[in-house]
Amino acid sequence: MEEATLSPQIKRVLPVILATAIFMQMLDSTILNTSLPSIAKDLHESPLNMQNAIISYVLTLALLMPISGFVADKFGTKKVFIVALALFALGSLLCSLSQNLTQLVLARVLQGIGGSLMTPVGRLTLIRSFPKNELVQAMNYAIVPALIGPVLGPLVGGYMVDYLTWHWIFLINLPIALLGILLSLRYLPDFRSKSLNFDLKGFLIFAAASFLLSISLELLGNSVHVTPILIALVSGFLMLYFYYRHAKSEENPIFPLALFQVRTFRVGILGNLATRLGISSIPLLLPLMIQIAYGESAVVSGWIVAPMALTAIFGKSVVIGILNRFGYRTTLMANTLIIGLLICALALPGINTSIYWHLPIIALLGFFNSIQFTSMNSISIADLRNYHTSSGNSLISVNQQLAIGFGIAFGLIVLKLFEGDVRLIQNEIQNAFRYTFLVIGGLTMLSALVFRRLHFKDGENLKS
Repeated sequence: MEEATLSPQIKRVLPVILATAIFMQMLDSTILNTSLPSIAKDLHESPLNMQNAIISYVLTLALLMPISGFVADKFGTKKVFIVALALFALGSLLCSLSQNLTQLVLARVLQGIGGSLMTPVGRLTLIRSFPKNELVQAMNYAIVPALIGPVLGPLVGGYMVDYLTWHWIFLINLPIALLGILLSLRYLPDFRSKSLNFDLKGFLIFAAASFLLSISLELLGNSVHVTPILIALVSGFLMLYFYYRHAKSEENPIFPLALFQVRTFRVGILGNLATRLGISSIPLLLPLMIQIAYGESAVVSGWIVAPMALTAIFGKSVVIGILNRFGYRTTLMANTLIIGLLICALALPGINTSIYWHLPIIALLGFFNSIQFTSMNSISIADLRNYHTSSGNSLISVNQQLAIGFGIAFGLIVLKLFEGDVRLIQNEIQNAFRYTFLVIGGLTMLSALVFRRLHFKDGENLKS
C-alpha cells in the first residue's frame, strides 16, 4: 500500500493507534514497581522474589524485539500489530488471574511477546504511512504516552493498591488494548515486503547479545555479586562482536551494517544511548527520594512528579517550530545541555527545604525531555532508505530498550555508592540522592557532544 492511498482521516487516527500501544507498555513497566509488595503479600511470596515478574518481561522483549521487522514484513503490519495487542491484553488478563508467582511469570512472558511487537510494528507502520516532511508531527503525538506513562505509573499504581486491589494494574490494559484493536481493524494500513530472507543465525546471535546484556542490567540493579554481572556483560558484548563478524559476511543480515553508514542513523542511535543513560533513571530516583528522604507516601510522590507529564504534552506543541527554526544539530546540543543542568538543579533543595521547590525543576524537565525524545527519534530515521526501514526501526527499538535499562541500572549504582559513603553524605540519605543527580546531570551534559557530529542541514527533509 502506498502512502498516497491513505486518506487524511486514516493519517489522523494512525498516531492514536500507536499511542495506545506505547501508553500500555510504558504504564505497565512503571506501574508494577509500585505494586510488587502488595502482589507479593497476596501470593505469599518474598518481595525480593517478585523481581522475576519484571525480569521475565524484560528478557522476552530483549529476545523477540530484533525479529519484529521481519515478522511485520512477512505477515503484514496490520495483522501483526493486532495480534500483538491481543497477546498483550491476554497476558494482562492472565496476570490479574494469577494465583502464584509461576503463573504470574508465565503471563508476563506472554505480555512480553505482545510488547516486543506492538511498539516497533506500530512505529514501522507510521514511518511507511507518512512522507518524511509529515513524519515528525505524526510521531510527535504518538510518543506523548512514552513521556506520560513513566510519570503516571507510580501515581496510578499507588491509588490502585491503596483503594482497589493489585489486579487492577493489569486489568486497566484491557480497554486500552480493545480500543487499539478496534481502531486498527478499521484504519491500520497493511504493509508487507517482498524481501523475506530470514537471517536465522544473525537473529540468534543478536538475540543472545540482547538477552545477556538485559540480564546484566537486571543484575546490576538488584545484586551485590559482581562476578555474574561481569560474565553476563562481557558475554553480551562478545556476542555483539560475533554478530558484527557475521553481518560482514552475510548477504542479508537481520541488521545490515550499511545502516551505520547512514550518519544521521548512527548519531541518533549513539545519542539515544548516551542521553538516556542519564535521563532514564530520573522517573525512578525522584519518587524514591521523595519517599525515602522526605518520608512522603507513594501517592504524594506521584503527584509531585505528575507535572512532568503535563509539560511534556506542551513540549510536543512547540517542538516542530523549534526544529524548523534552529535545526536538529543546534536543538539537540542545546536541549541536552539544558536537561543536564536541570538534573543537576534537582540537587539544590536541601532536606530542610520544602519538597515543593522541586516542582518547577520537574516541570521544566518534562518540557525539555519531550523535545529531546521527538528530536532523537526522528533524526534516527531521517535518511533511511525504504529497504532499511524495517531493520532500522527494529534496531532503534532494541537500542532504546537497552538504553533505558542501562540508565536505570547506572542511576541505582551511583546512588548505592554514595549511600555507602557515610562520611561524604554525613549520615543524610538525601545527600546521596543530591550527589547522584549531580553525577547523572554532568553525564547528560557530556552526551550533548555526540550531536556535534550532525551537520547543520541534517533533518531538512523532515521539515514540514
